[in-house]
Amino acid sequence: MKHVIALDVGGTGMKAALLAQDGSVLFEARRPTGREHGTDAVVTAILDFAADLGEEGRRRFGEGPLAAGVAVPGTIDEKNGIAVFSANLGWRDLPMRKLLGERLGGLPVALGHDVRSGGLAEGRIGAGRGVERFLFIALGTGIAGAIGIDGRIESGAHGYGGEIGHVVVRPGGPACGCGGRGCLETLASASAVSRAWAEASGDPSADAAACARAVEAGDPRAVAVWQSAVDCLADGIVLAQSLLDPATVIVGGGLAEAGDTLFTPLHAAIAERLTFQMPPKVVPAMLKDTAASLGAGLLAWDLLSLEVTA
Repeated sequence: MKHVIALDVGGTGMKAALLAQDGSVLFEARRPTGREHGTDAVVTAILDFAADLGEEGRRRFGEGPLAAGVAVPGTIDEKNGIAVFSANLGWRDLPMRKLLGERLGGLPVALGHDVRSGGLAEGRIGAGRGVERFLFIALGTGIAGAIGIDGRIESGAHGYGGEIGHVVVRPGGPACGCGGRGCLETLASASAVSRAWAEASGDPSADAAACARAVEAGDPRAVAVWQSAVDCLADGIVLAQSLLDPATVIVGGGLAEAGDTLFTPLHAAIAERLTFQMPPKVVPAMLKDTAASLGAGLLAWDLLSLEVTA
């Protein structure tokens, strides 16, 4: 069975699969990154995991993988295969493609950004399947996005396409880690909702999931916190709709797990703001936390296709 290695490196854990060309998962595994042991240990864990996946494929199918794809957080240089920077994992200018290729005996390796890889998977085999133009938004600790056009992800001229989390929706608002103020990420991410609900409830341990439960129970303080985040998210989506005109907006990440508690008021808030724009279809992501690893595998298959046609 022909397959590729698909690997998603997160802040605390790694998700991996052996992926067939049609996107079907032949084998899945997870491991911790071991970031508490330092950056070198994280890199070793990644390389060891990939090598073990290669051996797993040989045991199961009698042949090794044809290529590997790895999705990582932070800033990356896809063209040169370099993981430029990750605050969570501590690396700078890590030649990820070279290191993985050497460890895997010279296999072709594709490097992708975790959220854009997740968007690629959602577009091809998830909630955006068959959609010509879509916007994928991941609502997690931060907010990031991916622009999907004709089955590929548009990363932009400088590799930052889709960074909707740093669209300013409240000028002069809270300071953002990027150096701006009033970015969407500071107001509508799971972290932002957690901070706002902890303050409103007087419970320092309260988080976004607790806020969603309180909204469902009718707590007016929670409703106010939640609606503020929804309004900011709607403003960001309407801005993106005016610029990109996607047919579908796919919303994933931890905050999307709230289901109708998020999507019902979000649909209403978007409808209130649209004027001449055609409304997008706003839907939950389908692939959950496996999206980035699946996208990494699709990048590996794409790399093989490019080599064949070159």
